[in-house]
Amino acid sequence: MKDLLLSIDLGTQSVRALVFDLQGQLLGRQQQVFTDYQREHPGWMTHDGEAFWLAAASCCQRLWAEQPQWRQRLAGVSVTTQRGSLVPMDADGRCLAPAIIWLDQRRADQLPRIAPWWRAAFALAGVAGTIDGFQRAAPVNWWAQHEPALHQRTHKFMLLSGLLNQRLSGRFADSIGSQVAYLPFDYKRHTWAPGSDWKWQALAVRPEQLPELLPVGSTLGQVTPAAAAASGIPAGTPVLAAAADKACEILGSGALAPEVGALSYGTTATINLTSPRYLEHTAFVPPYPAAVPGHYSVEVQITRGFWLVSWFKEQFGHPERAAAESLGVAPEALFDELVAQVPPGSLGLTLQPTWSPGIREPGPEARGAIIGFSEQHTRAHLYRAILEGLAYALRGGRERLERRAGLTLKELRVSGGGSQSNAAMQLTADVFRLPVARPHTHETSGLGAAMDAAVGLGLHADFPTAVREMTRVARWFEPNPAAADLYDQTYGSIYRPMYGRLKPLYRQMLRIGGGPAG
Repeated sequence: MKDLLLSIDLGTQSVRALVFDLQGQLLGRQQQVFTDYQREHPGWMTHDGEAFWLAAASCCQRLWAEQPQWRQRLAGVSVTTQRGSLVPMDADGRCLAPAIIWLDQRRADQLPRIAPWWRAAFALAGVAGTIDGFQRAAPVNWWAQHEPALHQRTHKFMLLSGLLNQRLSGRFADSIGSQVAYLPFDYKRHTWAPGSDWKWQALAVRPEQLPELLPVGSTLGQVTPAAAAASGIPAGTPVLAAAADKACEILGSGALAPEVGALSYGTTATINLTSPRYLEHTAFVPPYPAAVPGHYSVEVQITRGFWLVSWFKEQFGHPERAAAESLGVAPEALFDELVAQVPPGSLGLTLQPTWSPGIREPGPEARGAIIGFSEQHTRAHLYRAILEGLAYALRGGRERLERRAGLTLKELRVSGGGSQSNAAMQLTADVFRLPVARPHTHETSGLGAAMDAAVGLGLHADFPTAVREMTRVARWFEPNPAAADLYDQTYGSIYRPMYGRLKPLYRQMLRIGGGPAG
């Protein structure tokens, strides 16, 4: 009986091969952590694309070694990946250069020319800086400027989702749900932009250099003999189109109703709502494709997000990590104890998590900041302030989404690695003054991809059925009124004005040479 689904989840920090049943139960999990990103210059970040595929295939092989019968019960495989990481490939599927990862901060400075009437329209709309930032951040423009021969002979520019789908099926095709990148994609119509669209002028890419796009749930192909040999997935297994990792997280957490907000506590922290309507929370910042066909994921993101938590644990968390190893417990449990030592509000210590520059909010001048230090503060206060700062930033995103969508969120679902922290979940409920749910599995991205496959294969009739059958809440966190009152005051009087008051200093830092690498 073909009743199991394989998800390959290629995140920023690791790749995981996951086996789910049709009730959303995680049966098997194999993971490989990435510690080998290349950083040739400050601010750059690349990785060998073929190594990503080999790591994913190795995880699959370890799954079958764990339970050989899973292979015979496999109905289909789907892929979900980190967003915006791009790799050039030749016609034989070879990677011509390392993938430029979404965290890479290199910038092009020789930009394709945009027609004068478009430039005038952008200036009139007040978004000329946004368009300029879009062009400079696009990897295709950097390759065109610095490696023109490579750019010219590139057969396809592929997102990592497209790379894995090509390795599995042999076809240069990708899911509409994975298209979150600096590419000429029409986010409203969910297809490549028409020839008249300004993005074709802004980006150095030809239409024939882009893969075929298929809707979420479509069959991209079947696992080839070569892919079967590498991964152990049976040849002929259907390869289904899923969506990008954040979109799949939302689906896997069960947050489909517009009044249910979805928080992702991953390397990038986000707040999303799923909408059947096209909504831009900020002009020229489009909603991304959802993991449900024809729907949109309206998103505000904190680029470094729970990377800040990993940074703290690496720089200041040695005692907890050592103690956890000695006691044989998860380090997260000891870090939660660290948070419990500190009262809500961290005795006034306030962190602004704008660690990475943005295009508009925050702008290219953005820096992170921590204010309010006194002799009372310890590293425990700093850790709690990081969690609170991320929650404040996402609360600001909630306000923007609610205004734009004309609705009020009634509850939150939180997924991603950070959702495993009880302390993070409780202070999120307090900062938002909303009930917060932890899904039954922290592998919500992989679960969402499996749900796309289940509906695509007809194993569940539709997405509401898949949500009902495959998702559920493991635990609710209710807001504490006293803590919520304190957070309301801190957010309104300290956090909200913080960026505007520090912005001139950030700009001064840029002028004296403190900007990201070009």
